[in-house]
Amino acid sequence: MTTTGDDGRAGQTVPWLYYAVAGVKIVFVLAIFRLLSTPFSEEMFGEQWLPMPTWDWALASTTPVLLILLARRPVDWAALSSERTILRIALTFYLAYGLVFAALQSKEVLWVSVAAGLAGLLAISHLNSKEADHDS
Repeated sequence: MTTTGDDGRAGQTVPWLYYAVAGVKIVFVLAIFRLLSTPFSEEMFGEQWLPMPTWDWALASTTPVLLILLARRPVDWAALSSERTILRIALTFYLAYGLVFAALQSKEVLWVSVAAGLAGLLAISHLNSKEADHDS
């Protein structure tokens, strides 16, 4: 997360953090595309090419949580200040879809996305409060 360079700079974010943010965004866009492709194919072509997302949705929902866990150091979390909104949106969307389909259609694997969404949102609020306490 942070590194000390040869010139003595300590507490700076490492460049991979920005690649990880880009990865989370790409996974989120692909998950939305995957979600919308099923009803689109059924409506446009009269047959369902793919089932509704299950295990792939649960896997995609863990990516923002992994990013939050990797960026929990104060320097890295501060570097993500402009990306927190997209993280909240992604986590809320993963949570909502997982909750609806896990509860209404008995897709047990989607409880992973519910747990990941809740854990990610709680981690964001915890790190934000920790940052506010640190700034005071």
